[in-house]
Amino acid sequence: MHTVAKIIFILCLALSFTGWVSPPVALTAGILFAFAFTHPYAVQSRTATRFLLQASVVGLGFGMNLQEVLKAGRSGLLYTAVSISLAMSLGLALGNWLRVVGNSSFLISAGTAICGGSAIAAVGPIIQADEHEMAVSLGAVFILNSVALIIFPPIGNALHLSQSQFGLWAALAIHDTSSVVGATAKYGPQALVIGTTVKLARALWIIPLALLTAAIKRSKTKIQLPWFILFFCLAAIVNTYVVGVSGATHLLYTLGRLGLTATLFLIGTGLSRATVQQVGWRPLLQAVLLWIVIGCSSLYLIRAGWIAF
Repeated sequence: MHTVAKIIFILCLALSFTGWVSPPVALTAGILFAFAFTHPYAVQSRTATRFLLQASVVGLGFGMNLQEVLKAGRSGLLYTAVSISLAMSLGLALGNWLRVVGNSSFLISAGTAICGGSAIAAVGPIIQADEHEMAVSLGAVFILNSVALIIFPPIGNALHLSQSQFGLWAALAIHDTSSVVGATAKYGPQALVIGTTVKLARALWIIPLALLTAAIKRSKTKIQLPWFILFFCLAAIVNTYVVGVSGATHLLYTLGRLGLTATLFLIGTGLSRATVQQVGWRPLLQAVLLWIVIGCSSLYLIRAGWIAF
């Protein structure tokens, strides 16, 4: 059985790189694999997922226009600051009401407010979260990422959202960059560009959150910043201002999209029964309630025209 699991895992991973399967299909295949087999490469897969995700996001940068990235960060500056503050406050209030113990409540709130696993990984060491708290928080966010990747495109179609509206909604309401890219890629090319651009501009707020958390906690722990965002911006600079490299940038952008699909398969393989059981109902309920509020409120404001790209 172990040999069969290895063969199926390798075949599915290779297929994900071909471009013959969509991101949601790759994620679903990974989840089905996780529930059917014991992961034969669990440790290696976690390492590969982190590296491949970051490399894929940098690759996507070669398809982005830096002027649009700066526009997204500048035009949404006030809204982003307010929304992150409100999400953090609401998340901590829900955690207190549900009696979520330890640092898990803060980590879930930070992950929902900004950028999922990247935010959790950045602030976790600062507040001295232990391994169990990190696993619970990442597990809760990860489960909702998987759900969002599957249900957001059908919801967008049912509500007749434009690609611009859907890309913006996905960037605001889905936790991780990988799931934002996966959902928007399924919805359309314009949604992909807007969703990725807004999400990465929003992810830059990890830096002030980490610094503020360190100041409040008086922590001397080295802050782990998502340096791949810098390389994404450098890739966008090359694509925007360097003449005569369109062929190379298009190739790198395509590799980024294929790498992302493979990343989603790897992410799906990590959603095992043990992960779901480890999360528990209190942190998961906090994450779900906070996610619903953020998702519904941002969708209402986008459809009302209060938030636009």
